[in-house]
Amino acid sequence: MNDANPPGAIEPPRLVGRMLLAAILAAVAGLMFGLDIGVISGALSFIQKAFRISDATLGFIVASMTLGAAAGALVAGRTSAVLGRRASLIISGFAFVAGALCCAFAQSVPEMVAGRIVLGVAIGIASFVAPLYISEIADESRRGRMISLYQLMITSGILLAFLSDAVLAYYGAWRWMLGIVAVPGVVFVIGAFFLPASPRWLVLRGRMEEAVNTLTHLRGSREHALSEADSIRASVTEKQRGVSLLRENPNFRRSVLLGIALQLIQQLTGINIVMYYAPRIFEVAGFGQSGQLWGTATIGLVNVLATFIAIGFADSWGRRSMLLTGFVIMAAGMGALAWLLSLGHTNSDLVHYLAVAVLLCFVMGFAFSAGPMIWILCAEIQPLEGRDFGIACSTFTNWAANYLVGQTFLILLDGLGAPRTFWLYAAFNALFLLFTLAFVPETRGVALEVIERNLYAGKRLRDIGR
Repeated sequence: MNDANPPGAIEPPRLVGRMLLAAILAAVAGLMFGLDIGVISGALSFIQKAFRISDATLGFIVASMTLGAAAGALVAGRTSAVLGRRASLIISGFAFVAGALCCAFAQSVPEMVAGRIVLGVAIGIASFVAPLYISEIADESRRGRMISLYQLMITSGILLAFLSDAVLAYYGAWRWMLGIVAVPGVVFVIGAFFLPASPRWLVLRGRMEEAVNTLTHLRGSREHALSEADSIRASVTEKQRGVSLLRENPNFRRSVLLGIALQLIQQLTGINIVMYYAPRIFEVAGFGQSGQLWGTATIGLVNVLATFIAIGFADSWGRRSMLLTGFVIMAAGMGALAWLLSLGHTNSDLVHYLAVAVLLCFVMGFAFSAGPMIWILCAEIQPLEGRDFGIACSTFTNWAANYLVGQTFLILLDGLGAPRTFWLYAAFNALFLLFTLAFVPETRGVALEVIERNLYAGKRLRDIGR
């Protein structure tokens, strides 16, 4: 203990390398997610030509991954509670590798869809477990920053995939686009075997001594580990519950509904229509094939860079403030894109580059706000005894909404036209700004146990972080 501390004082937590390394390894699950989003974007036109399929079938191939992810999110709640966070991440890694290889060697649409569904199950499990795991190994003063690593990995994966797509597209090597993502999947599986178990999960399983040892390993202080383990144990009144707790406790219903609403909001911002269909959007804006691919890669780069804003300010500026700022930028970006597209197909370079600029503003707004902040909040607001169930519900909603958006975008584009489609998403983002003002709490720097006590005390949702 530091001599400057009075006798008996508990050493404050330190961000030791072991805790950061564990968070980074878990966050690599997000890299797999991002790679899949990116590669399918670049491969779509080649898949459509190879299998001679319609836009509707193409949309189903894109959206089939989200069906698997929704199922994976539901399975993850059970596997995470019974087998543990680490084992669930390992399972998701194996499934990701299998799904990627299946897609790369697919000889028909059904085989492609089957591979996409397996990929989806893997990503659904990982998207549930990784933010949850990181929130449980991080101390409260750095929790937001460390969960943001998951979003950074997603954006990095998208960028890497966009860049590889831009290169491989010159050779028409779409099977390589789909198969190469199995490589980081193998790396993730190996790394996941070295992750420590979640201290909160160990306490829930009655393995108190192991929890203390793990916390000591992560925090670098036995005194702090004992204090934190006692705090976790005090908040565990009974084993993990789901439907029964939802039925009995109105405050738990509030946190579950807030998590569901937040994940629905994240998808309805329109981010995944940009990521899945970026080349198509650039085509609508008047760009040729080369411009479409490199414009898409630029989106990936901005997505990564803006995520560093979240990492730098999530624990100082705060979740709520960043969400509010992001929704203003996203509403303005979508609205400006809709207006530019309403000018009609034009050869004006100025209009083309303005369209790129406002699209990049939208992506930037999402990357530092709704992208990481919603995953952070969903990992923070659920009480410990219902955390697996609550996060499973919100993650399932994310993928169900993702499916809806992915399946309907091309239909909306054909039916409403590009300007009206993007006006619709601009209106959604304006509504989400009002929702955040009314219901979303500020949770930065607040222990998970304190958030839980405030929720159960009946405080307004926007006040449970105070």
